[in-house]
Amino acid sequence: MPERSFLSDILQRVAVGARLSRGKTAVDIGTLCDELLSDKGEASGLATAMQILDTFESLENDKQAAFFMDIANRFGVDETALQSAISGWKAGDDYAARKLHYAAEPKSQELIRRLNRVPGATARLVTMRSVLLEHLKTHPELSGIDTDFRHLFSSWFSRGFLEIRRINWSTPAEILEKIITYEAVHEITGWDDLRQRVAAPDRKLFAFFHPAIPTEPLIFVEVALTTNVSSAVGSILARDRTPINPASATTAVFYSISNCQSGLRGISFGNFLIKQVVSELAAELPALKTFVTLSPTPELRKWAESLAGAELTDLMRESIANAKADIPPTMIAEITARYLLLAKRASGTVYDPVAHFHLGNGAILHRVNVNADLSPQGIKNAWGVMVNYLYDGKKIEANHQAYATEHQVAASPEVRVMAGLPKKLMGDKNV
Repeated sequence: MPERSFLSDILQRVAVGARLSRGKTAVDIGTLCDELLSDKGEASGLATAMQILDTFESLENDKQAAFFMDIANRFGVDETALQSAISGWKAGDDYAARKLHYAAEPKSQELIRRLNRVPGATARLVTMRSVLLEHLKTHPELSGIDTDFRHLFSSWFSRGFLEIRRINWSTPAEILEKIITYEAVHEITGWDDLRQRVAAPDRKLFAFFHPAIPTEPLIFVEVALTTNVSSAVGSILARDRTPINPASATTAVFYSISNCQSGLRGISFGNFLIKQVVSELAAELPALKTFVTLSPTPELRKWAESLAGAELTDLMRESIANAKADIPPTMIAEITARYLLLAKRASGTVYDPVAHFHLGNGAILHRVNVNADLSPQGIKNAWGVMVNYLYDGKKIEANHQAYATEHQVAASPEVRVMAGLPKKLMGDKNV
């Protein structure tokens, strides 16, 4: 790290010096992008890239949208070069195929690469994409630029570049403050609350970092070491609980997973993080035999109260319509099971985003827990329901494959019966 910091410092000085030598003449940001793509000089290129980033960050919101529109219009595929490559391609010609591949790349991708040469630019580009995602809601024509960002970020933030760190009470305060801010599932109410989650012997917190953004967690997971499969988050977060000796724990409960960077939406880290944490905990604590989540169902109530799902019975619809807050617990459990097993998107994947994530990782839909999260948010989103997904090392790969190829949901007999389905679906060998 010292060598990297030294080199970054030198590059920063070079870029700043070159930028200052250009003077303070106002230049259109689109013109600067043209210059950057045509620039062959290292120092001048760094200065131009820095000026583009500085200028973008100083723009008003509507001007930032105009910048993205300009990039989309001016820096697409070089159609002349592409046509030439298409004409030169023939089956079996590997060189011609590669030439065609590179010719098909839009110039906007190279623009983003060159912007990233500036020291510290990776974090700024992640922020830039978060701005782009906001504008994408009203400007769908910017989807091509977002595809460029996702393509590059998928390489820059691949698993090989990520560093896993255990967050504890000795972690620098700068990072601990960000953990408090980024917690997206169960609010951390202050430093005392955070201490319980990272300093108690039976609580662990792991995060992924990237060397280009060393003080910014990308995603983190909170783990409770217990002697059983937790069915409610209250006992995990209780301040008056008595910690257990980690060596006596038989179960690791992943009770909160938070993505930290909105600009990295759609770049998957969670599957790698969970598997890495399972591996590390299993090596450290041999008594651990069970690895489960205690997960929210964030769209359950919204889905059910829309009364749109054909998965609901007439009795369920009537109960939801007439008594939105007082549905019997047994019916809430049945609604949840049917939602998780039967509600599908057009692609065939399950409707619930959390279920899709865990099932895609090879987990088993293990148990539905009513009255598991009685916080205002838990009641608002899902009548207090939370779900256990079980990570069984012997079945993860088969479950993942079945869901990826056939959208088959691996679920326990208990959940299937709760939903009114057979204990096993025909051909389902994974549960």
